Amino acid sequence: MILLEPHNYIIHTTLAEKAVKPSSLDVQFVDFDGVRFRLSTPDRKTALVLSMNIRCWDELVRYGVHDILKREYGPLLKAEPENEYNVSLEIDLEQLPPDGEQRDAFFKSLALLKRNALAAPFELGFHAQKQLEAAGSGQGDLMALHYRDEEVIYVQASSDRVTVIFSTMFREETDRVFGKVFLQEFVDARRLPTIQSAPQVLYTTREPPLEIRHLPGLHDSDDVGYVTFVLFPRHFANSIVANTTITHIQLFRDYLHYHIKCSKAYMHSRMRHRVSEFQKVLNRAKTEQATVERKTVTGRSMTLR
Repeated sequence: MILLEPHNYIIHTTLAEKAVKPSSLDVQFVDFDGVRFRLSTPDRKTALVLSMNIRCWDELVRYGVHDILKREYGPLLKAEPENEYNVSLEIDLEQLPPDGEQRDAFFKSLALLKRNALAAPFELGFHAQKQLEAAGSGQGDLMALHYRDEEVIYVQASSDRVTVIFSTMFREETDRVFGKVFLQEFVDARRLPTIQSAPQVLYTTREPPLEIRHLPGLHDSDDVGYVTFVLFPRHFANSIVANTTITHIQLFRDYLHYHIKCSKAYMHSRMRHRVSEFQKVLNRAKTEQATVERKTVTGRSMTLR
């Protein structure tokens, strides 16, 4: 299967192009999960402003997103974001790192703006787990991110693990069938000996997991499924492993959504191919009817089949 890149391709390529040839710009685009971006040059051609609007921003603020963005972007972070956006970064194209790997890494870090913002509850959960482990018991607060329409990410730390729950909503019957197949594969794949160190994955429909069963307003229908990832301390033992874990688990819903669409496209192409083959068989099965021309006694022609 194809693994999605964590950074935004449009941001990365646009910044790389404008670094070579600065010009006026004002482009808006939307990511897989409805996150809106804007790249513009409001003042001059060499001063790019990257802005982002994400629907769960208020929740991210409670979980410390400002500290993470200051750590990652420092002076690039504008004190006041653009109108209708939650966060804005100002990039001076005249003060970029040297051309090569350093510049590419800088552009890629800017293209990870959404990833870094969504990392807030996960980093908070990992930190809370270490404190609870030192205390020997206890359970952290349940953090919720309403990042999609009718879909939520829940993160909760305990003394020996961090539990991440995705609520999924499938309105179409075909999406529900494909989604169930993919999600069941996540559960079954961990039984392979080669990936025993992977996080434990649980999948249920209709009935929510125990960690969130007490919450009001949960949907109870066949359209709703819950995917639970159980992260143990080995999955965030150091900063490098923790960053990789956060990156991969954030992409889970986009990954699922993308591959459902790819599966539907593949099935449609196979059905069209099969229908075309059947039509060829039917055309070959048609027999040509012989025609005979006869004449009457009066000289009129008559065709017999």
